[in-house]
Amino acid sequence: MTLRITTLPNGLRIVTEDMPGLQSASVGIWVTAGGRHERAEQNGIAHFLEHMAFKGTEKRSALRIAEEIEDVGGYINAYTSKEMTAYYARVLSADVALALDVISDIVLNPVFDAKEIETERHVILQEIGQALDTPDDIIFDWLQEVSYPDQPFGRTILGPAERVSAFGRADLRRFVAEHYGPDQMILSASGGVDHDAIVAQATGIFGALRPVGLPKLETARFGGGERREVKGLEQVHFALALESPGYRDPDVFTAQVYSMAMGGGMSSRLFQKIREERGLCYSIFAQSGAYEDTGSITIYAGTSEEEIGDLTALTLDELKRAADDMTEAEVARARAQLKAGLLMGLESPSTRAERNARLLSIWGRVPPVEEAVAKIDAVSTADVRRYAGTLTGAPAALALYGPVERAPGLEAIRDRLAA
Repeated sequence: MTLRITTLPNGLRIVTEDMPGLQSASVGIWVTAGGRHERAEQNGIAHFLEHMAFKGTEKRSALRIAEEIEDVGGYINAYTSKEMTAYYARVLSADVALALDVISDIVLNPVFDAKEIETERHVILQEIGQALDTPDDIIFDWLQEVSYPDQPFGRTILGPAERVSAFGRADLRRFVAEHYGPDQMILSASGGVDHDAIVAQATGIFGALRPVGLPKLETARFGGGERREVKGLEQVHFALALESPGYRDPDVFTAQVYSMAMGGGMSSRLFQKIREERGLCYSIFAQSGAYEDTGSITIYAGTSEEEIGDLTALTLDELKRAADDMTEAEVARARAQLKAGLLMGLESPSTRAERNARLLSIWGRVPPVEEAVAKIDAVSTADVRRYAGTLTGAPAALALYGPVERAPGLEAIRDRLAA
């Protein structure tokens, strides 16, 4: 496979990876403008803008955008995250130029029609309502808010309904002017692609655009706290976050191996101890998330009102015990799971395009897959035990939803971890 990177004079970065033998490709534009780039009064606008990109441009109607991609059997979509917004398509190799033309058009030339703004506002308000009605969805928004209180990183991607209800064309155009310059974009394509052809096309589309300057980020500060929402649900939804390394921290791979061993699959400690041995829940998992300047390990479970106390105690005891008796076999299995997930995912051109854009935005280069595999392999059992020991005093946050009047609170959790 051949990976090539070209940077235009205005700062637009173009990264392609040719995957021999593939007859399809994934192409997209990743913009370094996500939820954490919003001011308080803009909360939710990055996601609103992502929706509006598909509602028509100066030369394409909303229907035509969909038709041009689907007429050639392709697929087009977008997403908004904390640190980026992505617009991408999956098409046959012969249609890469078409896909890039459509994607660049929706990113650069949205018309923000007043009627379409109102229609999409209603759609997003329905999306917010759906999230509020989905306990194992909304609880992670609440957990993020109490983990990073009163700062952009803690706010929801969707934004509050009152903000979304007030956004207008001027607000959307202002956000675009602030964040959608070529120096804040990465064009990434993988699969059956021709780097030189993509660079030539991109130069014609983006070459005359002026850079707007890189965004200034407010440093994320893990504060910790508790949110307890009492509601007559069948289950208690429990989500605990512990501060962990950002992706520039050398310990980020150790945190990933640890979280995989603790709750990354059916053989993990939490699943075996709490579900299989004690039957205290149907679902329990742990996951590690890393960002530019922060990260967190999140543990989620759903259980009954009567058993939330036992589930919480056992979960905390397992977290503590890992510092003393995490085994070589558990660490080896976790390393294998991480490597398999990485390598299997990279058989998809869409995953490769996303990975390349993400890594280029972080490091200014795309480290080879072998480098990531080597770092995973370098994590030892001693590393995992050491890291587990640091979590007993790590800042923590807790979100509870359902019949949670008697559920242990954050202070009790901190005391048990530290004991």
